[in-house]
Amino acid sequence: MEKGLLEKTGKTLEHWISIVKKNKLEKHKAILDFLKKEHGFTHGYANFVSLKAREADAGSAKPEDLVKTQYSKGKEHLKPIYDQLVSVIQSFGKDVEIAPKKTSVSMRVKRQFALIKPATKTRIDLGLKFNDKPVGDRLMDSGPFGTMCTHRVILTEASEIDEELVAWLREAYEQAR
Repeated sequence: MEKGLLEKTGKTLEHWISIVKKNKLEKHKAILDFLKKEHGFTHGYANFVSLKAREADAGSAKPEDLVKTQYSKGKEHLKPIYDQLVSVIQSFGKDVEIAPKKTSVSMRVKRQFALIKPATKTRIDLGLKFNDKPVGDRLMDSGPFGTMCTHRVILTEASEIDEELVAWLREAYEQAR
């Protein structure tokens, strides 16, 4: 988007952010309306500049802050499960990329192989992506993950990160390489 903005307007994202700030615009809709009306922006570019100017997108946040927010408001007790999963996954190799988003954390090598999401105040949904693996009792259909993952494991305590789960994580990791 940033490259397209420069090509489309001839001005950088930083330029547009300074214009928004100079006009003392703080509300999303006000920024959208201003950029569309005064500068001929399409909705997509106006939305992009607004999110960046207000630092309201996941890309503007520090990764540790995204994770901290995920495990707040009654989900703090789930953080040790997350920490243990990350520790196990990092042990697979230095090629693992940990990519926090607003509501989940993606684990990738060449492609995503796992997704950790504090789904409710009582559980973490661990999404796994396999090339071809049947579902079972514990290794369920992807459910809310849709096509991002092929399977899901529900975790409510760190003790559920057992040999079987670690083997599934490693298998997903190996298939993604």
